[in-house]
Order: sequence, then structure tokens, then C-alpha cells
Amino acid sequence: MGSQLLIEHGERRFTRRVRHHRFRIALAIAAAEGLLVILGAIPWWVVVLLALGAVAAYAGWGRDHPSSDVRVATWTAAVSQLLVVLVPVLAGALVILAAVAVVALAAVALAAILLDRR
Repeated sequence: MGSQLLIEHGERRFTRRVRHHRFRIALAIAAAEGLLVILGAIPWWVVVLLALGAVAAYAGWGRDHPSSDVRVATWTAAVSQLLVVLVPVLAGALVILAAVAVVALAAVALAAILLDRR
């Protein structure tokens, strides 16, 4: 039952396909834009402003819009922008986890050297 598509009245085939794959599309957009944020091509504050605009557009206009095209497009834009906002946070978390792993390995190596009785 999970693989069946819900067909809305008056929905075009293209819109139905986009709606079915909208999370994948949002992830692809977020990955590309997140890479640009990490490389410094796009400032993070610009991404935050875009996310605020996309969420406001979805919540205020797209969510209850009669056109399924608008609903799908605004949902996809809002989700992709919110995912991009999380990219620097996740990158920072990975850096912290890597530092913790290096410190833990150093502590284990130090203990092994100090406990060596040769």
C-alpha cells in the first residue's frame, strides 16, 4: 500500500511524479547548495534568509493553494532550504566527533605506552 500513488483531481502526470519524488529532489537541491555553503560560495546568512522566505511562502501561500503544482513546488523549496540550514551545523558536529575520536585514540595510546613494562 505504501507504493501506491494518491492521484489528486486535476493533477498532471509531471506534478504527480515530482510529488512522489519530492523528498529526493529536496535532498539533491540541499546537497548541491550545501556544498556551495561549505565551500564558501554562498554565505550562510543568505541560506537562512532563503529558508525563511521558502517556509513563509509554503506556510502562507502554498500549503492551501488550489494548484497542486504550487503546493509541491513550495513544499520542495521549503524542505530543501531547511536542510541546507542544517549543513553547517552537521559539518560542525562531524568536526567535533572527529576531534573526540582523535583524543580518545590518543588517550588509549598513552595508556598503552604507560602500562608497557618492558
